Amino acid sequence: MPEPSPNPPSTSATPASPSSEIPASPSEPTTDFHIGDEFGTAKRNLPPARIVVISIALVAIIVGFVAFHERARPQGAGSIRLVSAAEVPGQKRPLTLAAITFTLRNAGDKPLWIRTLKVQMVGGDGQTYEDAAASAVDVDRYYQMFPGLKDSSEPPLSPETKIMPGDKKEGTIVVSFPLAKEAFERRKALSVVIQPYDQPLAIVLK
Repeated sequence: MPEPSPNPPSTSATPASPSSEIPASPSEPTTDFHIGDEFGTAKRNLPPARIVVISIALVAIIVGFVAFHERARPQGAGSIRLVSAAEVPGQKRPLTLAAITFTLRNAGDKPLWIRTLKVQMVGGDGQTYEDAAASAVDVDRYYQMFPGLKDSSEPPLSPETKIMPGDKKEGTIVVSFPLAKEAFERRKALSVVIQPYDQPLAIVLK
């Protein structure tokens, strides 16, 4: 009886480990990466300081140039032509009336409406005095009492007077100051201040 042959050797190989089938990856190059240098820093985000300074200077020059040419200017111009004075007698304190004749021109491109008229004066002692123009009705009464005020005067100029662009008005206003006539004549300065409607700056005549 023949002897049974031994079991043939197994030909199946043990499966290789998955890691043994993946080739080793080559070594990756290292980089010097600093996030603080790449994001959110003036060094990375802003141009050189010299360019920034020059740009700021140019903007400031342009803004200043535009502001200079667009600045508010008085709408009118003119000058004081004549000043007459008369002291009021019989007063406990000195009082002098002054008739001031002047020319006012509308130098703007729209009608000039006078809102207020007043006179500022700097006396010989350096003190400043101010008074609003008397009404047209009172001016006629002052002329009757003191005829010298009317010499070479023009018709009274009052608030609400309208002057068209390019036109001019000659008029007289009467004011009073608590000074003797002699002290009034020693004044250092005298100005007519005209404030138009809808204008930020007053017109000052000297």
